[in-house]
Amino acid sequence: MNVKESFELISTKTWCSINDLMKLTGLSRNSALKIRNKIKEELNCEIHTRDLPMSVVVEYLNIDINYLKSITTRKEQLNENNKWNEKKFYKKRFHSG
Repeated sequence: MNVKESFELISTKTWCSINDLMKLTGLSRNSALKIRNKIKEELNCEIHTRDLPMSVVVEYLNIDINYLKSITTRKEQLNENNKWNEKKFYKKRFHSG
């Protein structure tokens, strides 16, 4: 899972399923289940769903959302600049006369 996909997953979901946890950690289902159970134990409260609050998962995994956002934004800006430069190059090369 790349930075953009991680950021989108974290920013669009309130609850983290076991599949989401597998994607974020890159671990197998069994390993992700162990992490989920450990988080639930550390919360010291009853969670009546299989999913965990995404904010708790982000905190537990020590994910820096601002960093992910800055990297994603920077990559998008670079892509836009590259597209603009390509258009400028082709326009100059093929339409100059």
